[in-house]
Amino acid sequence: MLLSFFSHLNEAIGSPLVLSMPMAARALEILFAWSASIQIFEYLRMSHAMHGSGLWVWRLQRADIPNAALRQLFDALYAEPVFKVLLWARLLALVSLALQGSGLINVVFLFITHLLVLIRWRGAFNGGSDFMTLVVLTGLLLAQLILNVTEGSLADADLAWRACFWYIAIQSITSYFVSGSVKLLRPEWRKGQALTIFLNAAIHGPLPEKHLLRQTWMATLASWGFILWECAAPLVLLDARWAVLFCLMAALFHFLVFWFFGLNRFFWAWLASFPAIVWCAGQY
Repeated sequence: MLLSFFSHLNEAIGSPLVLSMPMAARALEILFAWSASIQIFEYLRMSHAMHGSGLWVWRLQRADIPNAALRQLFDALYAEPVFKVLLWARLLALVSLALQGSGLINVVFLFITHLLVLIRWRGAFNGGSDFMTLVVLTGLLLAQLILNVTEGSLADADLAWRACFWYIAIQSITSYFVSGSVKLLRPEWRKGQALTIFLNAAIHGPLPEKHLLRQTWMATLASWGFILWECAAPLVLLDARWAVLFCLMAALFHFLVFWFFGLNRFFWAWLASFPAIVWCAGQY
């Protein structure tokens, strides 16, 4: 019944939207390069807090490494001048990715150095955005490995990018679905209480006394809007136009998260996955 509904709705709206594979690939590479570059500039800007008497110095974090040989290796790698060189090298690799597209050496370098940066931060600096950055990098790496193993014929290129797009799309859509499912299972989200609590703890301070979201009915309505939207994420794969609409709503959602909580990385990290979602949805 649900598939029949979408089929009739598709006919009513018009012809399906199709995003070509080369366009999707370039959009993904450029958006990812921009997203990861912002992360590097943030690391460079806060370098004073990572050395000397800063809050995130390596001499404290190194205690998490049980192996003495690995500790010595990371001691050398995370020394201030070496780590800065690593970050600048990543930035150059990302510029190359944006201008020339992905290649095996470039993507492998970005993948390995991203893992090294994650180790520097005990696995994650900013949680979900680090996860999505790794997801997109893994998709690009998967494409390049397939291209190089199969020697890059036209059919092999199609297979490589299909694998890349589907891996990224499934991971991204699953993240929304899981987030919505968790909210659905929590009574404080179903009643709208959690939303108000989170917004009261936002960087702009508690909500004003007369703010609309302090009204129980409005907070509940907004919470259910988020829950239903996130839980419906897998349905966007049925039609590319639904995928575009979903991605526009997701962009607005992540912008609001940035506005209220300062999590700018989330906006760009998930935005980099949108070309894969739209392309995958256009295959039906």
